[in-house]
Amino acid sequence: MNLLLLGATGRVGRYILDYALEDGHDVTVLVRSLDKLEDYAPGYGNQLQIVQGDATNAEDVAQALKGGATAVISALNTDGTTTLSVNIALLVRLMQEQSISRLITVGTAGILQSRTEPDLYRYESSETRRRSTRAAEEHRRVYELLHESALDWTIVCPTYLPDGARTGIYRVEKDFLPEGGSQITTADTADFTYRQWNSYEFIRTRVGIASVFKHSTRAQ
Repeated sequence: MNLLLLGATGRVGRYILDYALEDGHDVTVLVRSLDKLEDYAPGYGNQLQIVQGDATNAEDVAQALKGGATAVISALNTDGTTTLSVNIALLVRLMQEQSISRLITVGTAGILQSRTEPDLYRYESSETRRRSTRAAEEHRRVYELLHESALDWTIVCPTYLPDGARTGIYRVEKDFLPEGGSQITTADTADFTYRQWNSYEFIRTRVGIASVFKHSTRAQ
């Protein structure tokens, strides 16, 4: 497979990059600073293509897609701006122009539905303790843009994201955060996100992800 990865230098994106390269896939990454990935280039040769550019610039995104991507994963951060929604709008247009349909993004549990108030997103309900809704509102804009598109999208929605190793053991649920979910490691979030690019179980939906209870079994 040939993957375009956005946000490859971030806390989740770096793990996705590692997983894809370890599995022998061709990966194109779009990054602002080449030096952040300089330690990767010598070891992977033509398997890794690094494109310098801005994810909110149409020409840069189009250039990155020219690498022959069969799927796109975005692990971009909100960084307090409209980066996510601007980038998704570009991806929707450019991917449809190039007949690339599969897009997976990393969102936030805030845009899942509330269990206690199902007509609300979690960030709007009493389930959340967040002081600011700016990031959640940006992720909501991404969800709305994708919902209106013709792409085969999936939004992976983790709860609290501490750094931690990959276990491959977690719970997932369509449109809701798994009951009692309080955290999920960056590496496990990356693991599930990465696995979605050749899975069609969660097409055109949000997926909540959280660590397991002690008595739980491996997520399916």
